[in-house]
Amino acid sequence: MGPIPKGTFLSKGVGRHREKLTSFELALRSAGIAEFNLVRVKSIFPPNCKLLSQQEGLKYLTPGQIVFAVMSDNATNEPHRLIASSVGVALPSNPAQYGYLSEHHSTGETDQKAGDYAEDLAAMMLATILGVDFDPNLSYDERKDLWRMSDKIVTTRNVTQSAIGDRDGLWSSVVAAAVFVDIPNGK
Repeated sequence: MGPIPKGTFLSKGVGRHREKLTSFELALRSAGIAEFNLVRVKSIFPPNCKLLSQQEGLKYLTPGQIVFAVMSDNATNEPHRLIASSVGVALPSNPAQYGYLSEHHSTGETDQKAGDYAEDLAAMMLATILGVDFDPNLSYDERKDLWRMSDKIVTTRNVTQSAIGDRDGLWSSVVAAAVFVDIPNGK
């Protein structure tokens, strides 16, 4: 059996370079997570997991460590193209129940729009397992109000990074991540 993380932190970054890979590396550096061997995982915010600040979460990691993360990234070398990457979080009111994380990457969306969409995705996934009724045809704000009233979803949030493609055609990369950490002795 694999480890169940006790903590998660959110991070984001942007990088630009003439090489796409280097641009991505610079985005990871900007996010503060380039020195780890990142393994992408999907969807589940573990039960009884604490949402930490990035500064707090980084204390539990060592350069070179294999680290699990839910991550979204995007890149463009098209001048003036707006790109975004976002990770949405939806947490249930009962911390012993698992929550959801979602990844979203897009073009032409602002931080606000991409972030709202990622939150909406995570909350919809959580709502389906909690038995919270929702109408997918309602607006994001209308659904968010319904979730709050249900008392089953306690919080939603997102981490989003956008960037506008470099005017000279350099690669622009954005990354957003929920990074899992092990907290010794459940501190």
